[in-house]
Amino acid sequence: MIEQSIRDIADVDIFAEGRSDNLFIGRPFYLGYDKAILLVSDAWKHRVKGIPQGALLLAFYDGEDNVDEALLLRALSPSKLPTDNDVVSSMIEYYKEGTDISGRAGSNGISKLDDFTRYEFSFSGLECRVLGSFYRLRRTVDDEETSVTEFGADIENFYSPNNYSVYKATGSVLRKIVNQRDGENIAGNENEFRIGHVRFSSSRRFQMQEELVEVYISPQDFIGKRTALFGMTRTGKSNTVKKLIEATAEISKKAPGEELPNATQSEQHKQPPLLKQAQANEPLMKNGSPAYPVGQIIFDVNGEYANDNLQDDGTAIFELYRNDVTRYSVLEKPDFEVMKVNFYTEVETGFDLIRSYLDDRRITGDYVNNFEAVDLSIPESQSDDFSASIRSGRIRAAYLCCLRKAGFLPPNNFRVKFSGKAEINAKVKEGGIDPAKNITIDEAVSWFEWVWRNYDSEEFFKKYEQTKGHEWADDDLKALLIFLTGYKQPGEKNSVSGYKKIRGKELQDLHTSTSDKAFEIEIPKKLRAGKIVIVDLSQGSATVQKLYSERICRALFANSMDRFVKNLPNNFIQFYFEEAHNLFPKKEERDLSDIYNRIAKEGAKLHLGMIYATQEVSSISSNILKNTQNWFIAHLNNDDELRELKKYYDFADFVPSLLRFSAGSDKGYVRMKTYTNPFVVPVQIDRFLANRK
Repeated sequence: MIEQSIRDIADVDIFAEGRSDNLFIGRPFYLGYDKAILLVSDAWKHRVKGIPQGALLLAFYDGEDNVDEALLLRALSPSKLPTDNDVVSSMIEYYKEGTDISGRAGSNGISKLDDFTRYEFSFSGLECRVLGSFYRLRRTVDDEETSVTEFGADIENFYSPNNYSVYKATGSVLRKIVNQRDGENIAGNENEFRIGHVRFSSSRRFQMQEELVEVYISPQDFIGKRTALFGMTRTGKSNTVKKLIEATAEISKKAPGEELPNATQSEQHKQPPLLKQAQANEPLMKNGSPAYPVGQIIFDVNGEYANDNLQDDGTAIFELYRNDVTRYSVLEKPDFEVMKVNFYTEVETGFDLIRSYLDDRRITGDYVNNFEAVDLSIPESQSDDFSASIRSGRIRAAYLCCLRKAGFLPPNNFRVKFSGKAEINAKVKEGGIDPAKNITIDEAVSWFEWVWRNYDSEEFFKKYEQTKGHEWADDDLKALLIFLTGYKQPGEKNSVSGYKKIRGKELQDLHTSTSDKAFEIEIPKKLRAGKIVIVDLSQGSATVQKLYSERICRALFANSMDRFVKNLPNNFIQFYFEEAHNLFPKKEERDLSDIYNRIAKEGAKLHLGMIYATQEVSSISSNILKNTQNWFIAHLNNDDELRELKKYYDFADFVPSLLRFSAGSDKGYVRMKTYTNPFVVPVQIDRFLANRK
């Protein structure tokens, strides 16, 4: 993935290459643990082709021989010098006299200032943030001296400012710095992926004259972790997401495991050590490669990953990975799997979707709440409790009748079977209806409607209660009969909307009468095999988008937790959420059981990664933000968002520049903080090109 022409980043010697005379920019006159203030001059700034805001500088320690140490600084803003008041006064006097004070010291010889005044005017102060320190450790091993350069995200000590000289980091030195990694990860290894190049400012007159400095990411930073992308519309968020998907797909190809094991508990003692380690749920990574292929699922709200994207010259993910991508849609389209549920055959799944729909629409009421609380589960063993099995059959049949009454089309030749009573069966209609003999769904509707209409007056039900000590219909069945008939009381009294509450087109569109494969079962299978799944939600309403997204996420989370509890290995699965503000809980919501909060807080142990993109930092729950390790920040256009952003890492240094944006040239210009990189790096993200191969 790394071009052969690029010098090995690990071999760059910062202390030997970073102190070139033509990169000298000044000296500090104040130095502390967090801040440094430099004295710089116009001539030095011009020689190094400018010092843009955010530029990275190295303050080398000159106080001792055989000591290699350099403080890493970030240029922030101009700072006052003790002599500034005198200089300003002198400038004002010259302005009043109309004297020409133009020109840099020694630049063109046309300035009418005397040499001493021109020299004094050329100096200024520069405030910098101290980001950390590079230092060389020397060791003697077997009588041979070796050395290693390490980076610390603070400074262990500081001396008088006169002991330091400051140089601008460029070229191979800058490449070494911005690709710095914490821990044992070596910047520039074969598993890293180029994501863009360093860019310090929107204006690039000087930068265009310098060597582009590539920035790499380690997919290991993103796999199983949480990643945020924030920025206004059309600032390059989606392009960045595509680059992350591409990087993950490429590293996934290097996984040595071909098939994720599904060993039972009794078989585990037979497994080789590698599998045993995986079954302990350790994130098996070797040199940055995962043990098993990585699954990726993209919730595509705008349809730009699943479809040809004409706006961006055809940059859909499926074009690059056609053989590994399965696309799902809420509508029937060529080459797409239909993501619908047969509510009659996948009873619990369909009922959960109905409940989610009612909750999302805030459709409430006593009888609605009772309907949502109905238990449709089937007893595990019918022989243990025969009466429970009979009640369960009636409840499920009554629920299916509610679907029919609400307009959900049943499969062809669909029939239901449950236990009735001869005294009732004979009275439902002429000739009777015996539900124990596989009746049509419409006959079942007639049967249950007759029961509720006559529940208070029919002698059978009165005798049943007197004999058994409880009513024939339990609370769950009553709730369904109310919903089915639209009457809260028997005898068609106190009418309510009932089944009409679920007749909405949005809910009807989730149902199909033909599908026999639940997408909640098929999608986890594909992801466990390391495939890419794109869920095209672009043609669904906001309610449908939330229903499907939550449902799939819950299924995957449950699948991962089940494997974890059974001590089976989980491969990494990456979740991608576009327009996350439409799906995630709001900032003020405190429900930690929300599936997105659970993935953010518990996903690491299950090897679940989360990548989410949206326009506003403040639109995302703080529980998710606090668990986010990787950040990509593009243009934000108001102080409210920037105040929220300042709470995290060292983004406060970039607040002024994030407000500025040039639509023509700043797309893809982000400030990036990754898990193993100890500080924020300003990057111009490369463009994703699906047709590059």
